[in-house]
Amino acid sequence: MRNGRITLKQAAQWCGGTVAPEYAELAFSGANFDTRRLQPGELFIAIVGARDGHEFAVDAMQHGASAVLASKPLDAAIPAIYVDDTVTALQKIARAWRESLHFISVGVTGSVGKTTTKGMIAAVLKTAMMTQWTEESFNNEIGLPVTLLGLDEDCEAAVLEMGMNHFGELSLLTSLAQPDIAVITNVGQMHIENLGSREGILKAKLEILEGLRPGGIAIFNGDNDLLSTVTEKYHALTFGLGKHNTVYAENIEFQEKCTSFTAIGFGKEIPIELPVVGEHNVVNALAAVTVGLYCGLTPEQIREGLKDFHNTGMRQRIYDRDGLHIIEDCYNAGPESMRASLKVLDRAQGRKIAVLGGMLELGAFAPQAHYLVGREVAATADMLFAYGKNSEEYIRGALEAGLKTARKFDTHEALTAALQAVLQPGDTLLVKGSRGMKMERVLQSLDTGEIGGKHHG
Repeated sequence: MRNGRITLKQAAQWCGGTVAPEYAELAFSGANFDTRRLQPGELFIAIVGARDGHEFAVDAMQHGASAVLASKPLDAAIPAIYVDDTVTALQKIARAWRESLHFISVGVTGSVGKTTTKGMIAAVLKTAMMTQWTEESFNNEIGLPVTLLGLDEDCEAAVLEMGMNHFGELSLLTSLAQPDIAVITNVGQMHIENLGSREGILKAKLEILEGLRPGGIAIFNGDNDLLSTVTEKYHALTFGLGKHNTVYAENIEFQEKCTSFTAIGFGKEIPIELPVVGEHNVVNALAAVTVGLYCGLTPEQIREGLKDFHNTGMRQRIYDRDGLHIIEDCYNAGPESMRASLKVLDRAQGRKIAVLGGMLELGAFAPQAHYLVGREVAATADMLFAYGKNSEEYIRGALEAGLKTARKFDTHEALTAALQAVLQPGDTLLVKGSRGMKMERVLQSLDTGEIGGKHHG
């Protein structure tokens, strides 16, 4: 079994639920709320949301669930823990399970880069310890508890991503994860619509420190203008490109699909070969170096871990396809990550084409943010194709800054058709936008389209 066994009786005690006596000694290992992902032996969490999870209880049992965490009556033949609220109960069970284990807990949050940084930290730590980490972006009030319940009893290090949109969310997550090390990648403009200002975002991000275990350490991006104002207050170690940081980089060299640099800190100099590009990824890697050195890993282990790192999902992937150089970064977008991706595009060869979807959750700041990104596109790219809310501001900024070709589209299909008409072998294509923009559809459509009048298969 991949992790420890928890009896229904024990889980019910942890969360204040009830379980029928005949099921009290049944045990589960891990948890899931999606029958499509459910593994045999897991506890199925019946969440009442857009769909009522209780409707899938029978299906869950047929997929091998040990039992169901429920807030509504189920057939008596289904082993269940009954509670008032399944999400709250899930969190209580996860917190108790985390407290029963002994491992180094690394919490990671930030406006951008937290998923990549999480992956880099995990890549480093797993060279020396039995390490587990948050899968995909299971970083909210449901995903994080599921991650915690998936931790093995012999886990030595867990790297846990924590996301937020509102005040109080990180307070909850950090109370579950109870980090020994809290990493904040940066404070930008993501979610400013809900938090009012960057200072509000800083306040919300610092909630991660509320759950810091006694003797724990904070690790901040010391180049970030807001985080740099609070490093001394929280006795934080810092990472970044500036030499004032605890760990910094020198000798940075960018190649087409990789980056090399020397990480300096803790009295050591570590040559790093990173299989991703961009200055922002150097900064993400420095966070991992800082965690590794703080945890006592050797330079060789840190170097080996980062050399083997691979990005996940639709985060920055650089590849060649049918004569095109493609920078695929469709997972999410904000002003900071847009600028980082444009820097990557700027170093490319051939014609440079930016295909950008709108940036969400910027509230009243959205028009100006899109306008400023548009101006930066003009300094980087030869063409701009834009889609989605506020994308007209991309266009306005780009045209005012002198870009000759900048067009807005109302559908992915129209954008793709226009793109297919102008693409030529040797072009570099950056495709990026907020998750809700679904910009990956553009790349999917190009698979069967016509490029420069020639079939692109």
